[in-house]
Amino acid sequence: MVVFTAVIAAQDPRSPEYALVQKSLARGWNTWDVYSVGAQVLLPAGFTIRVGLKHNTALNSDAFLSNMLIGRQGKGEEVVFPGPHTWDGGYTELRLSWLKHELLLQTAHDGEDLVMLATPIGSEAGLPPTLVISTGVLWNRPGAAAKSGDHIEFSNAARRIPVYWTGRDRPSTAMPIDTPYFAAPFQEPVGVSTGRARSVDLISAILRRQRPASGGVSRAIESVMGWDTIFDPSKSRVISPVSRVWSTGWGGYVLFDWDTFFAASLAAVGDRNLAYADAIETLREATPEGFVPNYARADGWKSFDRSEPPVGAITVLDLYRRFRENWLLRDAFGPLLRWNRWWDGHREQGGYLVLGTDAGNRPSDPDDKAIGTLQGAKYESGLDNSPMYDGAPFHPESNTIHLADVGMMSLYVADCDALSDMAAVLGKVPEERELRARGERYRAKLQSLWDEKTGMFLNRDLDTGRPSARLSPTNFYPMLARAATPSQAARMVNEHLLNPEEFWGEWVIPSIARSDPAFRDQEYWRGRIWGPMNYLVYLGLLNYDQPSARKQLAQKSLALFNKEWTLNGHVHENYNAITGMGDDVSSSDRFYHWGALLGLIDHLENGTGTIQSAADDRGPGR
Repeated sequence: MVVFTAVIAAQDPRSPEYALVQKSLARGWNTWDVYSVGAQVLLPAGFTIRVGLKHNTALNSDAFLSNMLIGRQGKGEEVVFPGPHTWDGGYTELRLSWLKHELLLQTAHDGEDLVMLATPIGSEAGLPPTLVISTGVLWNRPGAAAKSGDHIEFSNAARRIPVYWTGRDRPSTAMPIDTPYFAAPFQEPVGVSTGRARSVDLISAILRRQRPASGGVSRAIESVMGWDTIFDPSKSRVISPVSRVWSTGWGGYVLFDWDTFFAASLAAVGDRNLAYADAIETLREATPEGFVPNYARADGWKSFDRSEPPVGAITVLDLYRRFRENWLLRDAFGPLLRWNRWWDGHREQGGYLVLGTDAGNRPSDPDDKAIGTLQGAKYESGLDNSPMYDGAPFHPESNTIHLADVGMMSLYVADCDALSDMAAVLGKVPEERELRARGERYRAKLQSLWDEKTGMFLNRDLDTGRPSARLSPTNFYPMLARAATPSQAARMVNEHLLNPEEFWGEWVIPSIARSDPAFRDQEYWRGRIWGPMNYLVYLGLLNYDQPSARKQLAQKSLALFNKEWTLNGHVHENYNAITGMGDDVSSSDRFYHWGALLGLIDHLENGTGTIQSAADDRGPGR
């Protein structure tokens, strides 16, 4: 028998400042449990109160819903419409539909206590479902929950917390639960409260007081991040994986590189500490070779062979410019510098950056079949099945794609620039000189990919020297790197970005040009719209005098985000570039936080954000 064991890379100790960040985040009642948005957990104790439903009919009489997730798509599975979720969990609200039963679940804080109200909206089934409020202690934390008269009591060495409810307790002998619980026919609103008993009316009053006022895109971002933030007990940390569906499918959590850096940018809208946590925890997943992996998942497994787009430094620098805390730069600079040097040392080919997969690195994730393959190298781009890499020249002896990649090189140059600015703040003069020189070297090579006839920077086959005619939003990223001259940027915007034959239209920006045959696929990176692409193009436009293009991109991005957010409460991994919908395919996760970048663009454009362009520091694009 072969036993696979992941080698968990040693992590740098948390700085005192960052330890306080995690301590401040990991406390109080919130939806910390990755497996259910219908569960509330008290940190650090691990006490949990979980809402469930039992379906009562002769057919499917054993159907029991103990965990609720947003965006599950299987037949007969629950449908959750997420409502408001404040940053601290002080108020949450969701609607649930399951086997023709409808439920409204609201929770709020009342001081240190938790109150919950479950309200039946309606049921088309014959018998009412049974509402089940179960309790327990998660993650092998010390303590217990026990039924005592009219309440359940949590206890550990430090505290005792009673839990009351307003229902009429009639437990079923067939209930599939082995922890203390309340259960009764669900025919009227039922309240739950900790600390002391409260009536439904009193709980309703608390909920009304705590419910946030309706707001614009910042409220939407708050709710998206609230529902996608969890506690990872394996490393005692608060993190924001891309979605709960992805995390439960990967064993408990999964942190993708650029996805989670973008989560930090989203969190910065309203929760500084969560923004710090998402950025730093992504860096803390770095491999022994010094790069941030494509993914890191439960039990210490990660992609030891490949990285993903280097957006860490631009993210951290923006957080510093927002909040002006030098310790963040001190904590992040070393890991970011090692990652930056890794790209230059492992992915340089003829002065350009290429994609690769270092198959010799160990250990190898036994479930990852892409290691050492063309697909593994494609994964390093973050654009898993992009038509840009169809027929790409892959060299098995080096496990690299011999393609000068405009998008990756642009992000790398921006990474060098951001790190050099960080080095200047920290007084690291040799490192600042090193980074500025490396950035200029790659910027010059990037400029060599400009095609005057096309009016665009083009990928280049390094075996043949021929440019690629395929156009993607990544071809606009040289504006982010300030590699384009103002006249080049103007051509890119006017001849390509705003061209309805290529990238413009009612819904923008498609991940491959509309004129490309692959656009019709509308499957994943083959033509669909992705929030991070819009966001990075927007950041590039900030470096040039393109106010009209920025404004239009912000408006169209927000319209796309709002369409399914308003209709279904969904924030999609990607969207159809023809219809503007995300639900048309099963390969678009329905609650994937980086879809909210579409709203963040408008939030920044309207002056409520503080993204600072490179032009603000260095003058207009060269």
